[in-house]
Amino acid sequence: MALEVNDGNFDELVLKSDKPVVVDFWAEWCGPCRMIAPIMEEISNEFSGRALVVKCDVDNSPGVAAKFGIRNIPTVLYFKEGKVADKQVGAVPKNNFVSKLNALF
Repeated sequence: MALEVNDGNFDELVLKSDKPVVVDFWAEWCGPCRMIAPIMEEISNEFSGRALVVKCDVDNSPGVAAKFGIRNIPTVLYFKEGKVADKQVGAVPKNNFVSKLNALF
């Protein structure tokens, strides 16, 4: 299951991770966010132990959202070695997310 990150634990869980991290920026009221939620869960399970998949509610974590310039949701950021390596905005098929994650290995 994808972990929840927020303003308080984002740096520790995402920026200091020794594995690639996929961060799904979402909100409860966002329809497209709810559409990709099952995809994020699948990716989290498939890449368990090799990558970390986390969710960040933009309403509850405005600091993180502002820090990374999140203006539209869903936005998925891909981190490698504490830096943003790629980005996907909007709801897209699973293979789009997987190919961006695979590029980080």
